[in-house]
Amino acid sequence: MNRLNLNIRSMSIQLKILRFVTRTNWILLFLAVTISGAFAPLDVALGVVAGGLIVTLGFHFTCRSLRKNLNPTRLASSRAIFFKHYLRFWVSIVLIYILISKNVVDPGGLLIGLSVLVASIMIASLCELKKIIFKEAI
Repeated sequence: MNRLNLNIRSMSIQLKILRFVTRTNWILLFLAVTISGAFAPLDVALGVVAGGLIVTLGFHFTCRSLRKNLNPTRLASSRAIFFKHYLRFWVSIVLIYILISKNVVDPGGLLIGLSVLVASIMIASLCELKKIIFKEAI
């Protein structure tokens, strides 16, 4: 029984972190787009928007796919999960290639936009680390 409670508790913590990363991702994307729109040239701002949307939507669809396919009542095959993951990955690569090769966006702005998810994960990690450190200090 203790092991079951531990698994349920860790799942709720993981869901909180996932929700935090998702919200933070949208907030950081909004801030990056607002700042780049106000202070950067149009192609840089478009790069931030495009990169942020590519990574944010990719993360959203990955989370949705994993929740749906890893449901204990309906487990999907690992091949199907990996196929969807690599399909999203290749679609992202093709979009990035088209945006850069056709000079639609600035590569620096695109890189900033693509970094939004990494920044969200770093913020979530630092918040969890802070909770652990201060929990042990008390």
